[in-house]
Amino acid sequence: MENVRRTSNLTDQAFEQLRKAIVSGHLKPGELYTAGQLGEQIGVSRTPVREALLELSRLGLVEIEKNRGMRVVSTSIEGLIQGFEVRLMLEVPLARRATELQDHATLAAVKDTFGQFHEAAATNDAEATLRADRDFHRTLLLGSRNIKAVEILQEQRNLVLMGGVGTVPTSRTALECFEDHRDIYDAFIQGDVDGVGRAMARHITHTAQILIAQETQSRPEFAEVDAARRLDWLTH
Repeated sequence: MENVRRTSNLTDQAFEQLRKAIVSGHLKPGELYTAGQLGEQIGVSRTPVREALLELSRLGLVEIEKNRGMRVVSTSIEGLIQGFEVRLMLEVPLARRATELQDHATLAAVKDTFGQFHEAAATNDAEATLRADRDFHRTLLLGSRNIKAVEILQEQRNLVLMGGVGTVPTSRTALECFEDHRDIYDAFIQGDVDGVGRAMARHITHTAQILIAQETQSRPEFAEVDAARRLDWLTH
């Protein structure tokens, strides 16, 4: 892991370095790490590390064992499924509402973020593409004018990014990820309320299927779950 810079908040920097270590696999799920050990690796004292670990624990990425240390939490199949259920419950109606309330400002913002999404995907930078993916969804859904619901979804998507669980580049290219959003974008631009709802539901279910199939390669128990069937009650 890289040492943190001392020009800004040490806790924030420790959080970011530990997040990157989790995403990269440098910190292994289930293995016990002490605050002192982690602090030595990134070049800070135990205090900012402990504060960063508290935030990572709040987000569900690590488990803290009192007076012992912390362990990175393994992604569970049930956690993934429930996350996609939350997305279907919120994103489909929010996308429909955003399309109903569409104005010039929202339209311009969505066009801009979709363009940025394409630029990120064209570089084949996985992390940049996943951030652009998140930003596109957020910008579109903010058009629903329900800030609270969008914040809930933002935290859910951040958990996926920070946990290192993504389909790019393992199961699809950055451009394939981008293209999987095109029908959402087209329906929104055309003001097609029903179409944007169908496109969003298709996209979320498709991503769930790809992600679970991907995780099955290293965790065979995931193969026991039919993602489409589990999510079916929310798509019909």
